Amino acid sequence: MKRPTQPEKTRPKAPAKISPARRAAFEILTLVGEGKGHSDELLHSARMEPLSPEDRNLATALVMGVLRWQIALDAQIRGLLQRPEQRLAHPVALALRMGAFQLLHLDRIPPHAALSESVELCRAAGEMHATGMVNAVLRKLAASKNSPPRIFESVARFSERLAHPQWLVERWATAYGHEAALQICEADQREPVAGKWFCENGGALPQIDDGSRLVAELAAAAAPDAKNVWDCCAAPGGKALVLAHRLSEAQITATDISAKRMAQTGVRLRRYDSAGRIHCAVADAVAMPGEEKFDLILCDVPCSGTGTLARNPEIRHRLKPEELSRQAARQRAILGAALKRLAPGGRLVYSTCSLEPEECEQVVEQVVGGTNIRRVPVGDLLERLAASGVLNSDANLRSVVREGNLRTLPGIHPCDGFFATVLEAEI
Repeated sequence: MKRPTQPEKTRPKAPAKISPARRAAFEILTLVGEGKGHSDELLHSARMEPLSPEDRNLATALVMGVLRWQIALDAQIRGLLQRPEQRLAHPVALALRMGAFQLLHLDRIPPHAALSESVELCRAAGEMHATGMVNAVLRKLAASKNSPPRIFESVARFSERLAHPQWLVERWATAYGHEAALQICEADQREPVAGKWFCENGGALPQIDDGSRLVAELAAAAAPDAKNVWDCCAAPGGKALVLAHRLSEAQITATDISAKRMAQTGVRLRRYDSAGRIHCAVADAVAMPGEEKFDLILCDVPCSGTGTLARNPEIRHRLKPEELSRQAARQRAILGAALKRLAPGGRLVYSTCSLEPEECEQVVEQVVGGTNIRRVPVGDLLERLAASGVLNSDANLRSVVREGNLRTLPGIHPCDGFFATVLEAEI
């Protein structure tokens, strides 16, 4: 007698494999979201070493892309939730953002890979209950990713589309105009590239953003005969190297309050012959030891960094309006202390990588207004740099001069957003 056939047991479906690149990107974005690291440091950390070059490139694209587009991604995801107001657990929100970014911005990623691995990232993070929702939302997004052409957009609309906090973009529209604010936002969403302002690149000169380079070159041009120079917020050292390269007779003191960053700066400087004239020290610019006076001081102060969102996209998620006044107080203290160390007839360059007037023009006005400190128009110095062959002859110099100061804007100029002004002590 035949035994009755037993129904064959269905094996549980094996979870889809998560690629090393997506796993690494998920881990790094988790750490950034928890405030446990900066994207640039984490993308150059040991966790990236086991990855192949292709996986390293994809992980970098995912991390930087999700951070750049997070505000817009969240808005699109929210519109596809059954309850748009619901607060998602961080791993779930992160899996959705990674999937949405791949679907909307990475043409070479197959939609099924972006979708399935996002679901598995959610599962691997212990959020089993949310896998169905992640799958459903990303499927809806994949089916509705085309958008109509834009004719005119309000600040509120393009700030969301281009993933910027509305309060920040409104400030830029007030300071620089609607079109400039739009161009800044668009530039922040692209990988930063080196501009073509300079005739000489590489070799004895460090690789730094053209905005940083322009500030350093401006400082060197401001006091070409300087013998005693102080870079008072020097880390990571790029501007000090430019100064050493241009001012062949100068002894340069490079200080920063961060011991860790100065240690890294020292390692970087050892690769350049001209760094032999740079003396590095850990010091707070507000309380610099000694009474030594300097012919030239570069005062590139810590700031909000709103001119660098293309290369530091997480700033937009952490910065709050009240932070600007805290930064400005510190900047006033540094500038005031630095001016006391300026020799008679010496020059000081005050600079930031911020787009915010509170950290730029207003700091200078509050510190030097009503004093004997003279402001030196930067236009003549830039013309001198062009005549000496440092700047290309076709560089649009007039466009970077605003009320006698240097002001570069992402999207309008081929670099980060920088402010600089030149000050001269009374003889």
